[in-house]
Formats: sequence, structure tokens, C-alpha cells
Amino acid sequence: MTTGAASALGHLVDRNPSITGAEIASELVPPPQFEHASFESYRPDHDFPSQQAALDKLHEFANGWRGQRNPGGFFSRSRKPKSELPGVYLDGGFGVGKTHLLAALWHVAPGPKYFGTFIEYTALVGALGYAPAVELLRGSRLLCIDEFELDDPGDTMLMTRFLGELMAGGTRVAATSNTPPNALGEGRFAAADFLREIHGLAANFETLRIDGLDYRRRDTEGHAEAMADDAAVEHAASALAGRGHRVTLDRFDALIAHLATVHPSKYIKLIEGTEVIALTGVHELTDQNAALRLVAFIDRVYDAEVPIVASGTPLDAVFGGGMLDGGYRKKYQRSMSRMIALTTGELPPHD
Repeated sequence: MTTGAASALGHLVDRNPSITGAEIASELVPPPQFEHASFESYRPDHDFPSQQAALDKLHEFANGWRGQRNPGGFFSRSRKPKSELPGVYLDGGFGVGKTHLLAALWHVAPGPKYFGTFIEYTALVGALGYAPAVELLRGSRLLCIDEFELDDPGDTMLMTRFLGELMAGGTRVAATSNTPPNALGEGRFAAADFLREIHGLAANFETLRIDGLDYRRRDTEGHAEAMADDAAVEHAASALAGRGHRVTLDRFDALIAHLATVHPSKYIKLIEGTEVIALTGVHELTDQNAALRLVAFIDRVYDAEVPIVASGTPLDAVFGGGMLDGGYRKKYQRSMSRMIALTTGELPPHD
């Protein structure tokens, strides 16, 4: 490795970013691949009429930002007419355009408005504290939640309370669930689970079911690519840095340890400005906390569309110790799909 190239390489483990509540909120926007998503650019599959029906319903939802409250009390079980409901839940399988529609709704909504994954919102609460997080988002006209997690009771209860306070103040909410790409039909429609888990808020949501096939028809049997050895990764990183790319090079163990010292809300700042992430010595993880931190990190890397070159165990095979049989299976499967995309040079849009 040449001295010049070595000096151009950065290391994620050397970064200790700070982030303010305002900065976290400023990052709550659709990922780059949905920067221009619109209702007009959504192409319903005519073989599945529910796609056009969902599109029409979202047009209706976007037409009136009334945020009216239920006269019987916010947690009343008496339902309002669906046209007045302040919440909408997009229920469908992978690749039917849920995230596209969610982003399209965000783009036409008046501000202040926010768009983030379930994990990003729980990270916001974790970083700021519950009351400051509510205060930060209070008064927003629309809150979009992509990939609402249904596998962590504590976080689900937290988010239910969080949304309850915001919706009581007039905020409208649109959400999708975290159906993984390779679940082979398992959990493809999660509306019943979603409505059950959000308890008193259920009466405030209209469910829009979106049937269909993955429009990419992507092969889900691929695997993350791994280079021959650490030397190959170091050579590739050095070559890229030598050509002016902003590259970070880290040992996998060191990165995993560093992620434990950085709050997940700061992961977006951790990779800021990075064009390629190089990792050596990737191996199987058996500690669930470490695995979940890696999932959160990969989500931010994927949203930022930063490719990864790595050696050792292929990244989609790092979740060991029976993790794929446990309660966080969906999270791991989603992360595996994203790691395949990040290491193979394929950066497909979210579903």
C-alpha cells in the first residue's frame, strides 16, 4: 500500500460524531432513491386492482390535512368515517411499492413533516429522551413510518404512546410494516398484527392492502460477496482511495466494538462523506446486541447507498447462534438482503 493512498484512507473507528436533535430531525426525509417518488410515477399492476385502489385512497388522504380528533375521545373505540381517519397503514408484500407510495405522500404533504424507519424514530427517542422527542416533532402535519417493527414489544409500546401524543395534537400518520424479501409468504400481510400491537390507536388507522408481486422479480437466493482475503480488501481500498474516492478501512471486530460506543442515532453521521466501506476479518456474530447494532448500521449504509467490500465470512452469513430462529428474524433477513445488495454492487430501491 502506498503512503499516499494510506493517508487517504479513513477509519470509522476513529470517528466519534455528535448530533443534535435538530440534526436528527433534518435527516428524517425519504432516502435518496425516493427523492423524486410521486403518485404519478407509481405504476400500478393492473393484474392487482388493490394497487390502483391504494393509490386512489392515498390521493384522498393527501387532499385533506384536517387531523380531526374523535369526538368520543382519542382512544375511543367508536370509529370515525374512514375519510376522516388521521392514520393510514399500507399493508402488502415485498416489492409492491409501499415505500414509494409512502414517500410520494410525504412529498405532497405540507410541512413540517418527517419520514423515517421505525428504528430511526426509536433512536430519536433514545438519543433525546421521550419528552424532548415528542416536543421536537409536535405540530408536524405528517409522520411517515417505514417498516414498523412488530417484533419488539417494548419498542412497539413506546412508539404507540409516542404516536398517540402526536396524533392527539393533529399529526397524521402513514406507516408500512417490515415484511422481509425472502420470507416466502410468511407475514406478507401484517395488518392484523399491526392493529393489535398499537392497541388504542387502531381505530384511527385505515388499512390499505396492496396485493402483487415483487416488481423487480429479484432473485433472493444470492449471497453477499467476499473478497479472497484481507490483503485483497486492503489493496482494493488503497486503489480506490488513490483514485480520489473517500474510503474507510476497518477490522470487522473493531467496527462492531465501536458501534457499541456510538448511539444508533449517530450512525448516519458516522458514515457521512464515505463513498466505500472496506471491512476485513468478517466473522459470525453470536451476541444478539452486537447483531442488532449491525442491523441498525447497515440500514443507514443502505439508505446512503454506500457499497461495501469485505473479506472473511460473507456478510449475509454473520447472524449465527440460532438468531435466525429467534424473535428478530425479520430484522436479520432484511439486513441480509441489504448486505447482499451492498456487496454485489446492486443497490435496489426499498419496497
